Amino acid sequence: MSPRFDAIGLVVSDMAASVTFYRRLGFAFPEGAEREPHAEAALPGGLRLLLDTEDTVRSFHPGWQSPSGGGRHSLALRCDDAAEVDGVYAELVGAGYTGELKPWDAFWGQRYAVVQDPDGHGVDLFAPLA
Repeated sequence: MSPRFDAIGLVVSDMAASVTFYRRLGFAFPEGAEREPHAEAALPGGLRLLLDTEDTVRSFHPGWQSPSGGGRHSLALRCDDAAEVDGVYAELVGAGYTGELKPWDAFWGQRYAVVQDPDGHGVDLFAPLA
C-alpha cells in the first residue's frame, strides 16, 4: 500500500463567499459550485482543492465542531514576481478580504504576504526576490 497526496480540503461556512475568493486567485471552480455543499477545483499536477460546507462535514461527522483560535495551516501561492505579490494582495484587501501580513521582503529571499479567505484560512502569496 502506498497512499498518495491527492487533495487539500477546507471546511467553509459560506460556499459562495469561498468560491468567489478562490476564483479571484485563479482556481477554476465549475459554474454553479457556489450553490453546492461540496466543490472541487483541479490544480496543476493533478491535485485538487476541495471545499465542503460545515453542514456537509456534520452530515458524516456529527460531532465535528469548528475550530477556535488561529489557524495552523495555509495555502501558499507562488506569484511570478514581487510586483504580483503586491498587486494580488492589494486587490484582495481592496475587495474587502483581511490582510494578515502586508507584503515585505523576507529574510529567506522572497517577497511574502498573507491574506485570509472568508473563513480565516491563511493564503500566503510569495515570489522569489531577484
